[in-house]
Amino acid sequence: MLKATLRSFFAHKGRLLLSALAVLLSVAFVSGSLIFSDTVSRTFDRLFASTSADVTVAAKEGFDERLPTGVVRTVPAGLADRIGSVDGVRATHIDAAVENITVVDSTNKAVGPTTGAPTIATNWYVTERSPVKLTSGREPKGPGEALLDKDTADKKKVRIGDTLTVLAQPGSFKVEIVGIATFTTTNPGAALVFLDTPTAQTKLLGKSGVASSLSVDAEDGVSDATLKQRIAAELGDAYELKTADEQAKSAAAQLGGFLDVIKWVMLGFAGVAVLVGIFLIVNTFSMLIAQRTRELGLLRALGADRRQVRRSVLTEALLLGLVGSTLGLAAGIGLAAGLIELMGLLGMNLSAAEMVVGVATPVSAYAVGVGVTFVAAYLPARRAARVSPMAALADAEVAGVGRPLRVRAIVGTVVAAAGAAALAGCAVSERTATASSLLGLGVVLTLIATVVAGPLLVRPVIRVLGGAFPRIFGSVGRMSQRNALRNPRRTGATAAALMVGLALVGGLSIASASMTKSFDDQIDKTLGADFVVQNSNFMPFPQEITERVQGVESAGTVVRQRFAPVALILPDGKRVESTASGYDPQLDEAARITYASGDTAAALAPGRIAMDREYAAAHRVRIGSVLPAEFPGGQKARLSVGALTDMDQSGGPGMEGGLFMGLSTVEKYLPGGQDAALYVNAASGSDAKELRKGLETALDRYPQVQVRDQADYKELIRQQIAVMLYLVYALLGLAIVIAVLGVVNTLALSVVERTREIGLLRAIGLSRVQLRRMIRLESVVIAVFGALLGLVLGMVWGVSIQQVLALEGLKAFAVPWGTVVAVVIGSVVVGLAAAVLPALRASRMNVLAAIAHE
Repeated sequence: MLKATLRSFFAHKGRLLLSALAVLLSVAFVSGSLIFSDTVSRTFDRLFASTSADVTVAAKEGFDERLPTGVVRTVPAGLADRIGSVDGVRATHIDAAVENITVVDSTNKAVGPTTGAPTIATNWYVTERSPVKLTSGREPKGPGEALLDKDTADKKKVRIGDTLTVLAQPGSFKVEIVGIATFTTTNPGAALVFLDTPTAQTKLLGKSGVASSLSVDAEDGVSDATLKQRIAAELGDAYELKTADEQAKSAAAQLGGFLDVIKWVMLGFAGVAVLVGIFLIVNTFSMLIAQRTRELGLLRALGADRRQVRRSVLTEALLLGLVGSTLGLAAGIGLAAGLIELMGLLGMNLSAAEMVVGVATPVSAYAVGVGVTFVAAYLPARRAARVSPMAALADAEVAGVGRPLRVRAIVGTVVAAAGAAALAGCAVSERTATASSLLGLGVVLTLIATVVAGPLLVRPVIRVLGGAFPRIFGSVGRMSQRNALRNPRRTGATAAALMVGLALVGGLSIASASMTKSFDDQIDKTLGADFVVQNSNFMPFPQEITERVQGVESAGTVVRQRFAPVALILPDGKRVESTASGYDPQLDEAARITYASGDTAAALAPGRIAMDREYAAAHRVRIGSVLPAEFPGGQKARLSVGALTDMDQSGGPGMEGGLFMGLSTVEKYLPGGQDAALYVNAASGSDAKELRKGLETALDRYPQVQVRDQADYKELIRQQIAVMLYLVYALLGLAIVIAVLGVVNTLALSVVERTREIGLLRAIGLSRVQLRRMIRLESVVIAVFGALLGLVLGMVWGVSIQQVLALEGLKAFAVPWGTVVAVVIGSVVVGLAAAVLPALRASRMNVLAAIAHE
C-alpha cells in the first residue's frame, strides 16, 4: 500500500501542484510574520538593553501626576546630587528629552520621518550606552547650536552650518547644525536632535532646573535591583524608578503595539489563505478520488481494507502538506527579508543578516501546512474508503448527490438559523460589547451555513445565471450550463473559495461606506466654524500659534479648545477619570450643539460642566447636580451640571460622556495649558477663501499645523477609512489568487475526467473554438455564482456591522453600489482568466486518443 500510495502521489503531482500553492501561501504568511516580528523584537531588545541606564528616575504617571495639556512631565534636576550621594552610584546624568517635536529647514519643510516615527530632541552627553557617536563637527555649546543624526541629515540633505527651526511645546527657536552623530545601534526610524543641557531644559522642558528623567549608572559589583532599592530609600515613593531590564521591557511593550498590528495583519492574510485553501484541497482530493475509482476498487479487490484506502489518501495529503510547508517556510523567509528591506526604506534600519528563525516558526509552519492539508483531505478519504470493490470496479460515482445533499440541507438550515438568530440579536442589542460578540458568532455561523448549503443553491441559481446561454451560444451554452450543474458539491466548493473573499469585501465595504456617511453627516451637523486649526497629530500647540491666528486680519471669531483631565464623583458612587474639553464663550459660533437641557451659556459658565444626556442618565446625573471634581495636582472643585447635550456619542464636543466646560474653569484649576484646536470664522467683510489664505500665510513656518474646513475633515476621515479598505482589498486579492487556482484546478481535473466525452464531442463536429468557449462559459458561471453568494453574505454582514457602529453613534447606512458592480464584473474576468489554460489543454487533445481514454 505504501508503494502504491507513493506511485499514485508522483503520478498526480501535476494535479496536486495548485493545491500545494495554496498551502505554500498560507504557510508563507504565517512563517513570514513570525520571523519578521521575532527579528524586530530581538533587534529592539538588544537596542533597549544596550542603551537603558542601570536605573532610571522619572515622574509617576498616575492621574494625580498628569499636567495641563502641552506641559512636559519633569523631575527636579537637583535630585541628581541627592542620588549621586547614594552608595553604589557611579554617575548620574540629567535627561532633557521630548518627542514629537517638529524641525523645519530654511524653506519650512519638515526635517524628520514621515512614517509615524518620532522626532526626538534631547540633551547631548556621552556614555558607553549612547546610541550615537559624534562622527563630524563638534558638540553643541550654547542656545543656538545643535547636532543632527546622520540618517536624517543624509535623507534631508542637511549639512554642518545649516540653520534649522525647532518647534517645541514651549515655543520655536533656531539652531545651527554644528555636528553630525552616527547611530552605533539600530536606528528605529526616529530623527534625533541634540542640544546642550541648559538649552534643552529651557527650550524643550520650558524652564531650567528640571529634567525629563535621570539616568543612574551603578558601580561595578552593584546590581541594578540593589541600586534601585537604595535610591528608593533616599527618594521615597514620590518618583518612578526602573532598572535597565524594567525600562527595556517597558519600551518593548510600547513597541509591541506596532508589532502586533503587523503580526495580526499578516496572520489575517494567512487565515484567509488557509480558509480558501481548504476548499481547493477538498475539491482536488474529491475529484482525484472520483477519477481513481477503478484504481481504488482494484486495491479493495486485492485485499486492501477501508482503513488502508483511507490511510493511503491521507498519506498523499501528508506528503502534499510536507512539500507545501517546506516551500512555504522558504517563501516565508523571503517574505520576512522583503519586509525587513521595506522597513529600511521607511527608515527602520534592520539587518537581514540578523534574521531570527525561532523554533516556533518551523513548528507553526508545518503545523499549519500539514494540519490544513490533512483536515481538508479527511472527508474525501472517508468517502473513498466507503466505496465497495464492486461499485468501484463498475466505475461508479464516488460523490453521490442524494443523501449527502439531504444531510447538508439539514445541517445548513440548522447552522443558518443559529447564525441568523445571532445576527438578529446583534441588531437589537443595546450594548456594544454584546452586539460585537453576537456579530462575530453570526458571521462565523452564516459563513459555515453558506459553505455547507452552497451545493443546494447550485441548481436553482446556475439555472438562472446560465439561462440565457442556450439562446446566445446554442448547444455550446447548454452544455456549459449542464457541466456546471453536473456535480453540485464540486461547483459549490469551487465557488466557496471565491465567496469567502468577496463576502469580506462586501461586508467591510458597507461598513466603511456607512462610517464615511455617518462622519460626513456629523461634520455637517456639528461643525459651524469656517476653519479648524490643529496639529497634524492632534497634540496641543504653543501659544505663539494661537497668537498668530488671532492676528490674521481676515479672522473674526476665534474659539479656543483645550483639554483638561478631570475625575468626577457621580451620583451613583462611581469615580470616573475622563478628559473634558474647555471652550471660549463664543462656542455657538463655532459648533452646532443640540441640547436636551440648558444651553451653551449655562454649560460654559464658571464652575459649570456639561455632559451627554445618555451618559448622565446612566449615572443618575440631572441638571443642577453638583459633582465633586478633582483635577491633576490635587486641585479639587464642585462642578454644577449646567447643560445636557443630545448628540450622537461620536459627534459630541467632549471625550467620554461628552464632558465640556468653560475655558475659564479649566484655567482656574489647570493653569498654563496649551490649546489643542482653534475654531476660526471669517471677519465681517471677508470670505472663507481670503481667511484660508491669511491663515496659511500666518502658519507657513509651522508645517505641523493644519488648516481644515468641512471638506478637509471629510477627506481626512475618508483617507483613514481607506487604509482599512486597502487591507481588505489586499485580502481580497489573496483570496482571488487562491480562488483562481481553485477554479483552474477544478476545470483542469474536470477536463481529465471528461476526456472521453470531449473526444466524442470533437468527433461529432465540436470545433476547438466551441470547446474552449464551453469551458470558459462554465468557468464564468461558477465564478459569478460564487460572487453572488459572497455579495449576499457580505451585505448581511455589512448591515449587522452597521448596527454595531450605530451603538457608537455612527447611524447612517450606505451601500457602495460601485463596488458591488465592480465585483460582479470582476468575477466574470476571474472566470475567463481561470479557464484559459484548461480550455487550451482541452482543445489540443488528440480526438482518437481521447475517445480511447480509460
